[in-house]
Amino acid sequence: MRGKSSIADHMVVASGRSSRQVTALAEQVASKLKDMGQGRVSIEGKTQGDWVLLDVGDVIVHIFRPEVREFYKLEKMWSGPTELPLVAQQA
Repeated sequence: MRGKSSIADHMVVASGRSSRQVTALAEQVASKLKDMGQGRVSIEGKTQGDWVLLDVGDVIVHIFRPEVREFYKLEKMWSGPTELPLVAQQA
């Protein structure tokens, strides 16, 4: 995401097969990050388990159920060009 957004440098997108698995994956990722010394890990969406977001500062981790991942298509949204082409203005 570096060069495309100021919110983070990297984005990880993953899937779990069920809400329970999505939640468990998010908890494990957060636990491992804290064990590695990353003190600030914010988690959103864990109670629903359809889409969990972990904000780790320069890295954002998204964990989806497959149907939700397909609906939002984050990879497609962020895969566009880094710079927008200039459009000639008409006089």
